[in-house]
Amino acid sequence: MAGIAFLVITVGGIGENLVYYWGPTELKQAGAKAIGATIRLGGLVADGSIRQGEGASGVEFDVVDRKGGLTHVKCSGVPPQMFRERIGVVVEGTLTSAGHFQGHRLMVSHGNEYRAPGEREEIEIEKLMRSIREGEGRAGGPAGAGSDAGTSPGGGQQP
Repeated sequence: MAGIAFLVITVGGIGENLVYYWGPTELKQAGAKAIGATIRLGGLVADGSIRQGEGASGVEFDVVDRKGGLTHVKCSGVPPQMFRERIGVVVEGTLTSAGHFQGHRLMVSHGNEYRAPGEREEIEIEKLMRSIREGEGRAGGPAGAGSDAGTSPGGGQQP
């Protein structure tokens, strides 16, 4: 039974659907076999390497790993907001025959630790909520602010 399953997988072309996860060192070691293969390149964005790419969007940068490997990346599209030097990235794409990695999907890693807002941040939230309440009923305020504009739910004037 296992032999039949292996045969189905082999004949079905599962090898064409594989996505490799490599760092710059493994990518370099793979040599010509990496050209054209779908790869997820992982590592850190090198210091001083971020440059605006060709066209309206896109970015170029170098990815480094702990073993000292370095790969130049040209990525299409707008990078995530958290993208910066020294942040962990995973770029999905392929190695070109020109020697650079052409990415079409850029993901950044970030900590998953939750930090409760500090006292100062809470004050800013209250300030924001007050400005929203004060904006009700004015031109450009929330929809539905008609004849009750400028009054609180109790019928009195808002502060």
